[in-house]
Amino acid sequence: GRLSAAAAAREDGPLEGGPPDHSYSLSSGTTSEELLRKLNEQRDIIALLEVKMKEMKGSIRRLRLSEAQLREEIRVKDRLLHAAGAGNRKRHGL
Repeated sequence: GRLSAAAAAREDGPLEGGPPDHSYSLSSGTTSEELLRKLNEQRDIIALLEVKMKEMKGSIRRLRLSEAQLREEIRVKDRLLHAAGAGNRKRHGL
């Protein structure tokens, strides 16, 4: 057909059963099977990254909770130290 000459000029061989080659294809020798494989690899990577992102969001939530608890403990200990007053500090030579 009309496309075969143009396809032959762009491809090492004609595309078998694939769509006609377009100017936006990755490289002159890329077959539709290779493109499909690359697409599936990218999808697997994206799925993996989405799982990692969810895990990280969970970690961040747990860390924020720990941080809040630690800050509260520090506030309580500060209050206790201040309540202990100057008497203790003199006795310990501080």
